Amino acid sequence: MFMLNFYSSHGEQEFELLLSFKASIKFDPLNFLSNWVNTSSITICKWHGITCDNWSHVNTVSLSGKNFSGGVSSSIFQLPHVTNLDLSNNQLVGEVVFNSPFLSSLLYLNLSNNNLTGSLPQSLFSSSFINLETLDLSNNMFSGKIPDQIGFLSSLTYIDLGGNVLVGKIPNSITNMTSLEYLTLASNQLVGEIPTEISLMKRLKWIYLGYNNLSGEIPKSIGNLLSLKHLNLVYNNLTGQIPESLGNLTNLQYLFLYLNKLTGPIPKSIFQLKNLISLDLSDNSLSGEISNLVVNLQKLEILHLFSNNFTGKIPNTITSLPHLQVLQLWSNKLTGEIPQTLGMHNNLTILDLSSNNLTGKIPNTLCASKNLQKLILFSNSFKGEIPKGLTSCKTLQRVRLQNNKLSGKLPLEITQLPQIYLLDISGNKLSGRINDRKWNMPSLQMLNLANNNFYGELPNSFGSKKLEGLDLSQNQFSGYIQIGFKNLPELVQLKLNNNKLFGKFPEELFQCNKLVSLELSHNQLIGEIPTKLADMPVLGLLDLSENQFSGEIPKNLGNVESLVEVNVSYNHFHGKLPSTEAFFAINASSVAGNNLCDGDSDGDGDGSKGLPPCKRNNQMNSTTLFFSVCVVLTGLVVFVGAGFLVVFVQRRKKNFEVRRVVENEDGSWEVIFFDSTASKFITVEDVLSSVKEGKAISKGRNWVSYEGKCVANEMRFVVKEIIDTNSVSVSFWDDAVTFGKKVRHENIVKLIGMFRCGKRGYLVYEFEEGKNLREILHNLSWQKRWKIAVAVAKAIKFLHHECLWIGLVGEVSPEMVLVDEKGVSRLELNPPGIGTPIMDMKCFVSSSYIAPEKRNGKDVTEKSEIYGFGVMLIELLTGRSTIDIEAGNGIHHKNNIVEWARYCYSDCHLDTWIDPVMIKGGDVSSYQNDIVETMNLALHCTAADPTTRSCARDVLKTLATVHCSTNTFC
Repeated sequence: MFMLNFYSSHGEQEFELLLSFKASIKFDPLNFLSNWVNTSSITICKWHGITCDNWSHVNTVSLSGKNFSGGVSSSIFQLPHVTNLDLSNNQLVGEVVFNSPFLSSLLYLNLSNNNLTGSLPQSLFSSSFINLETLDLSNNMFSGKIPDQIGFLSSLTYIDLGGNVLVGKIPNSITNMTSLEYLTLASNQLVGEIPTEISLMKRLKWIYLGYNNLSGEIPKSIGNLLSLKHLNLVYNNLTGQIPESLGNLTNLQYLFLYLNKLTGPIPKSIFQLKNLISLDLSDNSLSGEISNLVVNLQKLEILHLFSNNFTGKIPNTITSLPHLQVLQLWSNKLTGEIPQTLGMHNNLTILDLSSNNLTGKIPNTLCASKNLQKLILFSNSFKGEIPKGLTSCKTLQRVRLQNNKLSGKLPLEITQLPQIYLLDISGNKLSGRINDRKWNMPSLQMLNLANNNFYGELPNSFGSKKLEGLDLSQNQFSGYIQIGFKNLPELVQLKLNNNKLFGKFPEELFQCNKLVSLELSHNQLIGEIPTKLADMPVLGLLDLSENQFSGEIPKNLGNVESLVEVNVSYNHFHGKLPSTEAFFAINASSVAGNNLCDGDSDGDGDGSKGLPPCKRNNQMNSTTLFFSVCVVLTGLVVFVGAGFLVVFVQRRKKNFEVRRVVENEDGSWEVIFFDSTASKFITVEDVLSSVKEGKAISKGRNWVSYEGKCVANEMRFVVKEIIDTNSVSVSFWDDAVTFGKKVRHENIVKLIGMFRCGKRGYLVYEFEEGKNLREILHNLSWQKRWKIAVAVAKAIKFLHHECLWIGLVGEVSPEMVLVDEKGVSRLELNPPGIGTPIMDMKCFVSSSYIAPEKRNGKDVTEKSEIYGFGVMLIELLTGRSTIDIEAGNGIHHKNNIVEWARYCYSDCHLDTWIDPVMIKGGDVSSYQNDIVETMNLALHCTAADPTTRSCARDVLKTLATVHCSTNTFC
């Protein structure tokens, strides 16, 4: 009776605990828990996901991958007899609490791939879990340090804490887990050195500590872990040389040490690891020669040694590795020739030897396995002809041989290969015709033959309807442009510049509705520009310079908002420059060498086009003209005064500035206006009352902005109060005047006035209805985000390349971007000297927008502002803020948004980094390649070396190029 009562009470307890857990689940889309009900017709042992032992006690709860959402009730951890508990691959949130003393029976606990937060539960690392063998908490949002008590889990054989936001050092006590076979702490924010006592964990077969901030040298003691099969320490800050002792790991199959700061040669002992399948030491500072002992690695399939400082020749013995599939040695200092039998006895699928100092001929044997897919040999000094062994390699998909010294003709056979999607042989010495064969490359997406010596007429087809990028520039091609553009519906980029082409603009080109970039410069093309060119929907770059085009430029050219870069210089165009957005702030060099005039020169333009103003009524007949001249001559004396007045007004309109001295009870005020309307209505009293009674809308280190209103006509404006005028330089007010007069652009909020009295100073800006980008970011489609990026890029380009006022914006951030109801974006800038916003009354602007060189006290240039723009682009694409990353909110990698973005871009699926709002809205399926290319641009803008960042003009050009729904072609 006692035993029956005991088991009955425990059964009721388990029943209540499981129902309590069910109640904590907010959403069960699969109705998996539908039979978890209080009924006598079904026992808990038959509930979905529940398994019982012979005594009808719950010993297994398996609820993986059911898409549950909600919290995790602590009741699930109070089941007294459970041995296996699996809640992985759901959407569970909140903290985890273990408060039961009855878990000594638990052997397997898996909570991975949820959204659990908080610190790792201290109670988990206690004697209550002494028998636990498997612990998987990976890919959540656990934070804080790894508890020192982790060593109490002495029975563990498997532990995975990767993909969280754990900080601090790896506790030495972890080495007490001497039964452990699998250890992964990857993708956290751990620091410090790897414990040397790790050698005590003799049973370890797998170590994965990558994607942290670990430092110091690789412990030599790791060489004592003789059972180790997998060692992964990638993407840390490890220094020193690779320990010779790693050669003791005779069972090692995978050795990954890439993206560290390791130096010195590869230890010869590494080449004694005869079970190695994959060796990746790339992206370090390793040096010396690659040893001939590599021949000992007979099981090797993948060898990555790229981005190091290796010298000498590629060892001949590498040709004797029968299983070698991937060989990547690019970006080193290797010399000599490629071993002439490479590929004959290998199983090569990918070969990348680019960016070295290799010479000689390309071997004929590279595709002997008939499996070669990617051949990347660019930026070396290879000579001779393209070998026949490659021209018959039907498995080839990607071929990049550019920037070598290859000669001879383009082999007929290579233009018949069925799987090549990218062929780049630009920058060589190839010659001959390319229209002497029928091209048949059905998979071809990108073809680049630029900068060679090809001649003759262009072929009318390249045998592919998938072609997206075609670059035939800088050759000797002649004749008419007779390419069958109607058969190129996917064409995005066309470069035919620097040839000897003649004839008229090819009308058939207008059928390429996805064309973004068109470069026809430096040819002998004639005739007028067809008006249809203005209707191309996504054209972003148009270069027709250095030709013989004539006539007027179509008035509507540039109406399509995507067109941001135009060059029509050195032709025979005449007439009025179009009054469209594309020509609004065009550089003078882009319209020079014609007979054009500027119809907007006496308007509010920036005056940078370098063209004379268009004469009014230039179509008058001779009689009318004679009469007009007579009238002017007769009334010259009468109107001379008016003439001077007109000139004066026009000059003031172009560079408007009105100075006044206003007296009031505070003293004498110096008042300067840069806008005629503001000068008529805004008074000192309006400004002071706005500060006293107005609504604060943003704040900086030494200023506060208020919303203001003019009493006379209720004109709205923004007043920026300089809190401490002693904190600004003596030249600040002069710079502010220059700023107000010169900085006039449609995507920049205008400074319209300045008020000073003693130690008090105020700047007055035009009022723009709208919200800052931070507030609306998560409600935007991809196209709206792209439009915002273009607007900001235009503003920065204006400041860097076109504005006569020379000054720097500072760090660019979403708080500085104002978006109105129509989607028009404007930068809110300050004159140099008072900084950018630190708070918009809701959230702080992170220092992540500040370029590394500025943080390190080095010289700041225009490229420093490009860095902040790149960070903003990352936020536009991911929906993540710099604050999210710095706080560790859901980020499984670095504490810096740029590092996180680089990691995600290279190693993660798109769904892990693209803003979920765009995924739900279908933007990813429609604009995936655009989004990926924009992220690539963002990463270029945020390069650590400022000299490698894109300039504003190139940023704008690239944004135009990616604005289309096509596959990426480069």
